[in-house]
Amino acid sequence: MSDELIGVIYLPVILLGLIIFFAGIRIIRPTHRGMIERLGKYKKFCSPGFHWIIPVIDRMVRVNVTEQMIDAQPQEIITNDNLNATVDAQVYFKVKSDEESVKSSQYNVNDYEYQIVNLARTTLRNIIGTMTLKSANSERDKINEELLRTLSKETRNWGMEIVRTELKEIDPPKDVQETMNKVVKAENEKIAALDFANALEREADGQKRAEIKKAEGVRQSKILQAEGEAEAIRLVNEAANKYFVGNAQILRKLETVERALVNNSTIVVPADSEIMNLIGNLAGVAPVVVKKEK
Repeated sequence: MSDELIGVIYLPVILLGLIIFFAGIRIIRPTHRGMIERLGKYKKFCSPGFHWIIPVIDRMVRVNVTEQMIDAQPQEIITNDNLNATVDAQVYFKVKSDEESVKSSQYNVNDYEYQIVNLARTTLRNIIGTMTLKSANSERDKINEELLRTLSKETRNWGMEIVRTELKEIDPPKDVQETMNKVVKAENEKIAALDFANALEREADGQKRAEIKKAEGVRQSKILQAEGEAEAIRLVNEAANKYFVGNAQILRKLETVERALVNNSTIVVPADSEIMNLIGNLAGVAPVVVKKEK
């Protein structure tokens, strides 16, 4: 057999082998895990890296194991107070990366993303249907917790983890929303009016306390002034009792002299008079006695 004939026979075989080899190459990224099925039966689990399968006979299924988000899509839910609220939520989940979990996500549920969306919509209807629109808006955390708990329970055999749920919106009908806005506006205006009234009351109370303090100061001043005048009278009385007991006429003369001095009047007083001697005694000066010539 000639070399040309050998080349004609083996070349197609080599080319076919190369085609089959390259056709069977599979690369798995770190964000995924893989499963190889041979003739419809599970064969083995594939980690990230290079893998080769037999074309046509084998089939590789790649599964994303990173955290993913799906939208439950807006839906109208009748609340307990018979209002139609438009509700939307988001669910964050991921398939666990171990072999059993990856197998469960493919063999225990058909299209798990679609199933999660429908399960979330049904759960939201059950939760919000028992609540009023006002309580549903004010208790979003409670709704998220209940939705997360229900989804985690229902998907525990699907090989995945429900990371968290977020209530995206709860929108009432347009006319109800306008009424609620008016109520909120009225409540805010009421609170503002109460705050203004309280401020005026505090200001008036402060002015009142200031006036009271001022009146107390004037009163205390008058008391101290009266006490001073009383003390002065007492001292005058003591002096009168000491120097003028039994000498009322002399006291009268002294008072007359005092009034005259206040008015800058000039008074001639005899040197040997009793009033002169008294003034000298009060001033600590001995009187000067002038002898009369015979």
